Amino acid sequence: MSASPNTSSGNGAQIRPLTVVLAAPRGFCAGVDRAIQIVERALEKFGAPVYVRHEIVHNRYVVDGLKAKGAVFVEELDEVPDGFSVIFSAHGVPRSVPEEANRRGLHHIDATCPLVTKVHREAEAHHRKGQQVLLIGHAGHPEVVGTMGQLPPGAVTLVENREQAETVEVADANMVAYTTQTTLSVDDAAEILDVLKGRFPNLHAPKSEDICYATTNRQAAVRTLAEQCDMVIVIGAPNSSNSRRLVEVAARAGCPRAVLVQRASDIDWSEFRDVKTLGVTAGASAPEVLVEEVIEACQAHFAVTVEVVRTTEETMTFRLPAELRTNNPAPEGVSG
Repeated sequence: MSASPNTSSGNGAQIRPLTVVLAAPRGFCAGVDRAIQIVERALEKFGAPVYVRHEIVHNRYVVDGLKAKGAVFVEELDEVPDGFSVIFSAHGVPRSVPEEANRRGLHHIDATCPLVTKVHREAEAHHRKGQQVLLIGHAGHPEVVGTMGQLPPGAVTLVENREQAETVEVADANMVAYTTQTTLSVDDAAEILDVLKGRFPNLHAPKSEDICYATTNRQAAVRTLAEQCDMVIVIGAPNSSNSRRLVEVAARAGCPRAVLVQRASDIDWSEFRDVKTLGVTAGASAPEVLVEEVIEACQAHFAVTVEVVRTTEETMTFRLPAELRTNNPAPEGVSG
């Protein structure tokens, strides 16, 4: 993909050229796409309002778009009226949440990304074997809260950084396993894991990598991008773990400036004085329309040439829940 620059302004003056290099892959992953479809299909099937516990994905543009269609976002189940449908976000929830929904008789749909569910099942399997579970992740992130909430209190120990990996205490060094948040920096996770493996040689690993394919692919793409750019813009929300990790990866790869923006309106054009090549990528919960918006904003300031750096192709898709794939009637008693 490329676009020839228009080097003249409206009054005939020459405007400065800018090469915009797009990372590929970027933007929506299969889990995010599935979660958004779940809300949209639920609205079609059950009618508005449909309640969603927590932001379905961490992106304000996406959330506002779903609100306009009739989705109501809440933080806890006690905000959901009796008789309505509620959807659990892509990040996953503790076991206590569906248990409470069942107790209240709320019809609920789980939009948890299947790759997060995989981590949940792994943690449960380790626990059944009597192994202490070390979870590499960020405290307070909804995915981490959900994973820790799959097991009894104290069964999962969170490890956030190298320092904690060096000091974490376990009951039996031979009965320790680990899992990871799916949206971590690949490099950070590897550093923490090296420490844990050094301390616990019999550390039990997941059957397959927990950091998801989309996180790994987007970090690899932005790493390649950053090596040839004067500045990298990552489109994503401040509370999006995978988007923030992309900024960190770009900076570590040697890019002089790496910034996170939610939309084109957040761009500080004063930072572009020495920028000739701009890298652009988007976190896994940021839609392509926001990438297009950033390119259009650049075109208003510069004579833009667009190029693409592709590091891999993605073909992953996830099926919707069965009740949203069929024409089955809504469950009895469901109002929305």
